[in-house]
Amino acid sequence: MASIGTITISEWDREALTLRSRSHKLPRRDVLRAQIILLCASGKSYDEIQSALHISRPMINKWKGRYKKMGIAGLKDQPRSGKPAIFSEAAKARVIQLAYSPPGEGYTNWSQRRIASAVGMSQSKVHQILSSHDLKPHKVAYWCGKSTDPEFEEKMLNVIGLYLSKEEKAMVLSVDEKTKIQALDRSQPELPLKSGLPKRHTVTYKRNGTVSLMAALAVHEGEVTAQTIDKNNHVNFLKFLKKIYRKYPDKQLHIIVDNLNVHKHKKVKEWVNSKKRLTMHFTPTYSSWLNQIEIWFNILSKDVLKGAIWHSKQQLVDQLMEYVQTYNATRAKPFQWNYAPHSKLT
Repeated sequence: MASIGTITISEWDREALTLRSRSHKLPRRDVLRAQIILLCASGKSYDEIQSALHISRPMINKWKGRYKKMGIAGLKDQPRSGKPAIFSEAAKARVIQLAYSPPGEGYTNWSQRRIASAVGMSQSKVHQILSSHDLKPHKVAYWCGKSTDPEFEEKMLNVIGLYLSKEEKAMVLSVDEKTKIQALDRSQPELPLKSGLPKRHTVTYKRNGTVSLMAALAVHEGEVTAQTIDKNNHVNFLKFLKKIYRKYPDKQLHIIVDNLNVHKHKKVKEWVNSKKRLTMHFTPTYSSWLNQIEIWFNILSKDVLKGAIWHSKQQLVDQLMEYVQTYNATRAKPFQWNYAPHSKLT
């Protein structure tokens, strides 16, 4: 066996190269180069490294030499020689034109790869041209469109006024439903988190039913009242209102809801009108974002729903209610709610 000579690496480099050599995400060439250096440092011979990695002796020498000269930075590909292709202004304008045009052929959005194919240049050049004009045809941003409600300003000011003013004997409650939460189970057990790897789930799953969550956020206190329901209808909504009414017996209640039909059902209106200390406030049409409970639902989605596995519908129900209790005990506080009308959309 031919000796490869000695190569010394620091503990920091050894740790970084070990993570790289075990990666399932990095390109194969980067993993291979890290493995070469680690085997060299362990005193393996040329024959042993060639046998283990199925590579040539010149390749071993190349990356060993690069590492000895530049460290881990030497394991990156060096810039290649050669004059870059020069494209006319007309060709660049064609890239911009395509980015602004509907893609057709069944596509909704352009990708940089397909633009490159259409104009006959590299994807990196297309990226460079689009970046110079701050164009991102592969992305879509969402914004709150103008409400068509003729009473928008009046309703909006009413809701915001409730947020800004806190009265001792009044309670402002932001109420809504998060519907059709799926109790999804996976066909195989979850693979746990590892260094360099996230938790992993199989793409195949089993549905164990759906649950809806009805919740009320006490705006000035931060406390959440919630219950799960199987069906989102006026009957369950009215039961929830009665539950809130009983929970705060000495308060004048102001309930903020959106314009869902169940919130305006005849029987709901009749009951609300019969209660002197309860008032319903509706957000303007297409403006449910004014309702602060939507902020809490977003927190719930990140904390509980994203990437979760439930073996039964009841397990989902139990976890939702446990989370509400934990939130109230450890995190409940008023939101610092604001809106910057001139902020840049991202």
